[in-house]
Amino acid sequence: MKLLLTDSGVRNASILAALVDLLGKPVAEASALCIPTAGYGGPYGDPGGPWRFISGQAPGPMTGLGWKSMGVLELTALPGIDRERWVSWVREADALLVNGGDALYLGHWMRESGLADLFPSLRDTVYVGISAGSMVLTPRIGEAFVDWTPTAGDDRALGVVDFSLFPHLDSPGRPEHTMAEAELWAAGMEGPAYAIDAQTAIKVTGGGVEVVSEGHWRLFNPAS
Repeated sequence: MKLLLTDSGVRNASILAALVDLLGKPVAEASALCIPTAGYGGPYGDPGGPWRFISGQAPGPMTGLGWKSMGVLELTALPGIDRERWVSWVREADALLVNGGDALYLGHWMRESGLADLFPSLRDTVYVGISAGSMVLTPRIGEAFVDWTPTAGDDRALGVVDFSLFPHLDSPGRPEHTMAEAELWAAGMEGPAYAIDAQTAIKVTGGGVEVVSEGHWRLFNPAS
């Protein structure tokens, strides 16, 4: 997969340009599936979050960018659907738009549904993560972000990338997400760790990792 890991979606022209570059064509010519599952997890999950994401009412709307087609892929429904059917939906999509919410809840359902098993074969698919939708691809999320506790009882995520993410840096809605708190979080992580704000995304392709930003970010524990 080609990855665009964001804090809260496409919030500026630079992130939009990165998305178009990954797609290899205009958004208006691309099909997408949105995955709202993470919005139900954790103690703060409620029906309103997934609805705002699906309907394009959330800040940095992902579904409202003018896609050629849009569908909803709810991971908790997939175990009850013929696998060949939903796998074909995923393979036909140009992009997967993955909502924020609870990263460990999302990781659980990516594994349980079988979607995570498909990731290595989705070579041309663009994965766009929002907050927890980005964090779920990292090795660990850090104890500070653990709300929903998985069976394993720890903070391990899917490990698709080799760096960790601290989103919502200096966000007015998250006053505790300061750079000082990000430093404390990063001290407990192994390997590279990024703190990013709403104007920042991380673009990951076969060519490496690129920070796309019109805001503030910081890399901790860089690889030597």
